[in-house]
Amino acid sequence: MSVSVAQDYVDEGVSFDSFDLDARLIQAINKLGFEHPTLIQTQTIKLSLEERKDIIARASTGSGKTAAYCIPIVQSILASGSDSEGVKALVLVPTKELSKQVAEFLGQLTVFCGRYARVLNLNDNVSDQVQLQLLTEGREIYVSTPAKLISVLEKNKSVQLTNLRFLVIDEVDLIVSYGYKDDLDKLGEYLSMKTNTQTFLMSATLNEEVTELKTKFCNKPAVLKLEDVDSDKKKLVQYYIKTSELDKFLLIYVILKLGLIKGKILLFVNELDRGYKLKLFLQNFGIKSCLLNSELPVNSRLHIVEEFNKNVYNLLIATDESNQEGQSNDFGVSRGVDFRNVACVLNFDLPVSSKTYVHRIGRTARGGKSGMALSFVVAAKEWGKHKASSLASAKKDEKVLARIERSQSKLGYELKPYQFNMKQVEAFRYRMEDSFRSVTRAAVRDARLREIKQELMASEKLKRHFEENPQDLVTLRHDKDLASVRADAHLKRVPSYLLPEGARPEEKKVGFVPFNKVRKGRGKKRGKKVDVLKGVGKRRKT
Repeated sequence: MSVSVAQDYVDEGVSFDSFDLDARLIQAINKLGFEHPTLIQTQTIKLSLEERKDIIARASTGSGKTAAYCIPIVQSILASGSDSEGVKALVLVPTKELSKQVAEFLGQLTVFCGRYARVLNLNDNVSDQVQLQLLTEGREIYVSTPAKLISVLEKNKSVQLTNLRFLVIDEVDLIVSYGYKDDLDKLGEYLSMKTNTQTFLMSATLNEEVTELKTKFCNKPAVLKLEDVDSDKKKLVQYYIKTSELDKFLLIYVILKLGLIKGKILLFVNELDRGYKLKLFLQNFGIKSCLLNSELPVNSRLHIVEEFNKNVYNLLIATDESNQEGQSNDFGVSRGVDFRNVACVLNFDLPVSSKTYVHRIGRTARGGKSGMALSFVVAAKEWGKHKASSLASAKKDEKVLARIERSQSKLGYELKPYQFNMKQVEAFRYRMEDSFRSVTRAAVRDARLREIKQELMASEKLKRHFEENPQDLVTLRHDKDLASVRADAHLKRVPSYLLPEGARPEEKKVGFVPFNKVRKGRGKKRGKKVDVLKGVGKRRKT
């Protein structure tokens, strides 16, 4: 996991050498390419190492808060040597995807530390026997979701947290909103808090949930508030389009097929079937995309995120199930997962709350880069007119938009209407309707089953094969066609006459072509005619 931070957050007047860190840790930091700490890292490292303070930090994405708690933890473990056995640091995160990313980053920090600072991700998809072996061998740093940690502690009484020196709860507000409060309460039974454990509470916001956990886990903490850099506000532009439910599909077809948005796109839908329907719809036009949802195996989800970050895919359709009942607490895409270099967050379905909207658009304009958020909003008068494309949550889109505008204005942002000339895209409507009709409920159901079967096979049975034969990884692509739907092949090609005048390619000028072309040699005197049949039938003289 490579970590990128906004240049505005870098504390250029300070170097990592000034913290008197272990040489092995400095070597790892240099290998990662870190020249100077960020503002949040400078303050957190000093307070942690010099004053042993509990820390509550509010910092936005791209500020380097992961390294802010990882570096002092690794440094303290190295400085103490092997004075005690057992788990010394525990990092709790809201999702399996984020646990993998944090564990990988810690692995990079401890690459030169040998057996003195080893990392174990409890959410790794391994068998119970393998995990038991890893737990028996012992690791100094555990990374986990709260639910998985409690499960491990209840199954394995040999795992003790009595020597725990560091507790990190990352993305605190998200952990609480995911329903982990009961797990955190149970965790208190295994810990002797406020005595010998240093606590880090990291969050993008300081709200009531953070205050409650502060009382439970912290002892006179230092509160760090890293204000958003004003220049970052100019790097995120937000637009919305008011449209009908069916016209969402028309707009997304035109936007993607004509390449109106450049760069990588993270597209959000609100339901599982909705994601498959959209993928099949775009598939008819030859537009490649991959899906990310909670039904897929963990290995597949992690692989999709990795490949998207490596620019293998440019369009990722993510199902945001944070507002649905029965969804997996260990899965989340609107926040927590490190999506890199996202040029545009496109809300195909508007979220049901302004808070979720903030989490979604936080996936772009990160690390000092510019980004755009575009949201489709169904007008109240248009809702329910087309049942096949209707979505229950869209009924309140305009009310949600009003709340989003109010909350964003308080932060200094403005949502602008996206200027889109619908008359110019009307020529594409019949193609959109042809494709939409071909994506039936049966096609969506079959595609859903086929996707799960494909991913299960790639995730489990062929895992060892792909490790030994990396050249065969092409079969693991997640943007392949899911199923054959009844659609005409001509839909994948856009004839020039459908394009707006400004986007049509220039036609070659061939000049004037006369109706009666003058043949060469006309007017010249012709030679004597020869009768080719003359002599036919005559016998050859002997």
